[in-house]
Parts: sequence; structure tokens; C-alpha cells
Amino acid sequence: MLNDLHVELVLDAHAALGEGPCWDHGSGLLYWVNIVDKQIRVFNPQTVEDRTIQLDQMVGAVVPRQSGGLVAALQHGFYLLDLETEQLTLISDPEDHLPDNRFNDGKCDPVGRFWAGTTSTQEVDTIGSLYCLGSDHSVRKMVDGVIVSNGLAWSPDGRTMYYIDSPTKRVVAYDFDMETGALSQLRTIITIAEDGGYPDGMTIDAEGMLWVAQWGGWQVSRWNPHTGELLATIPVPVAQVSSCTFGGANLDELYITTASVRQTAEFLAKQPHAGGLFRVKPGVTGLQTHFFGG
Repeated sequence: MLNDLHVELVLDAHAALGEGPCWDHGSGLLYWVNIVDKQIRVFNPQTVEDRTIQLDQMVGAVVPRQSGGLVAALQHGFYLLDLETEQLTLISDPEDHLPDNRFNDGKCDPVGRFWAGTTSTQEVDTIGSLYCLGSDHSVRKMVDGVIVSNGLAWSPDGRTMYYIDSPTKRVVAYDFDMETGALSQLRTIITIAEDGGYPDGMTIDAEGMLWVAQWGGWQVSRWNPHTGELLATIPVPVAQVSSCTFGGANLDELYITTASVRQTAEFLAKQPHAGGLFRVKPGVTGLQTHFFGG
């Protein structure tokens, strides 16, 4: 285990629901979101500046575009964002008939399609889905019957997609057709222990091992997706660990987002940096973020 690693608080943000860290290897910036406060955040590790882009709806995830700016999964659909003007442009809202749903986590696959899923605001019903936004701006529903759509990752060879629906406490894998984006051969590869909280966001390292943020579990864990073996855990001084991604010039730093939402004052007193952004060097490197091709 990696209990002796130093987890550094890099930004004491006190975010209600910090999520979706995404490293831009071109600019050296970390994008992340504060979902319920409707903010896109842009963190510069060199200057420790953290820009806030305030929106009028909740935001689940953002990813850089190959042509500049960001693609975003917001409360009411897919948007493009101009980082200079902060202007949003709607692409599509595939769930405009489900006003109680919002988009949650999202990520791009190796060929530049943006995948993002939804959840009801109550996070109890199986009325969420996972969608794929193509570089041509077409939208396809790929998985339905989801409660809280969360972490996504692709294997280094691009042939496997990993996915989390948090309340199931499972990480599943699909065979992934890189050309078409088609999914097949669903199987469960990891199950989080009863006392380990819930799997939330995740990332993958250059060795093909998965890193899973455990909401309510006070940790990030590293897993072998081929055997289901727990390889390591990194304790985080916050209960609600929401997501993680590799960043830094050498992709050897793991950035970790956390949350402070829906907790009592007494419990928050035990974790004064809840909602903060953390960083640790876990001894392995990650992979570059896949940018949106549209």
C-alpha cells in the first residue's frame, strides 16, 4: 500500500462538489469543475492561480478541444465553451424531456469522441444514460438504465472501455470498437468493499492499471483491471473523494478532487480541507488526456 506517500493540498478550494479533473498537456493547466456551484475552474500549478468561469447551470465535466476551447457536459446538454469570451454554444440536449436529470462525469475516447452520462438529481432511479458525442456533433445513447453515471477510462491500446455507475459499487469493462465506438462483452471487473464507499471518478496509468476515487472511502485506490486485484491505496484527508487524473510536465502527478456537500458541520470539522484539490506523486505515470475532435 502507499500509506506513506505525502498527499499535498494544492488548493484549499472548499468546493461543494469538486469533480472532473482534466490535465491539458498543451497549456500545463488543470481543468476541474464545481458541479453544484455551477463553476468551471482552471488551475495553474505554476502560479497557483485558479480561474473561475461562472455558469448558470450545473456542470459535470469539461475536456479541451483540439481546435481550442472546451467541450462541456452541463446540466442541460452538450456545449462548446470559448475560454476567452466564456461564451457557451449549445450542441445538443438529449434529455430535454427529463428536466430532473443532469449530466455528470465525462471524458474523451482515443479518437476524440466525448462520452458523458447523466443522473437524476435524487440519484436513486435508473433513468440515467451514457451518451457519446461524435466529432461531427452527432449524439448516440450507448448505455441506459444508469443511476449515477460516473468514471470513464480507456485501456492504453484503446480496446477496452471502463465505466462506473456509482451506486452499483462496481467497475465494469466493455470491449471497445475504436472505429465505431460500439460496446460489447459487458463484465464486472472490480467491486468496492462494503466499507469502502462508492467508486466515483477514475483514471488509468501508463501500465494499464486503474485509479479509482472512493466517495465516502477517504482514499484513491489502484487496481489491476485484468485480475480485479487491489494493488494500492492512497489515503486522502477528506471523506468524499470524487475523481483523479494524472498531470504535470511528466504526467507523474496525480491530482485528486474532493467534495464537502451533504455533510454535517460536526463531520466537516474532522476534515477541514473538504472540497480541496490535492496532489501526490504515486510512482507511476499517466497518459495524455484525449482531446475532443469536434
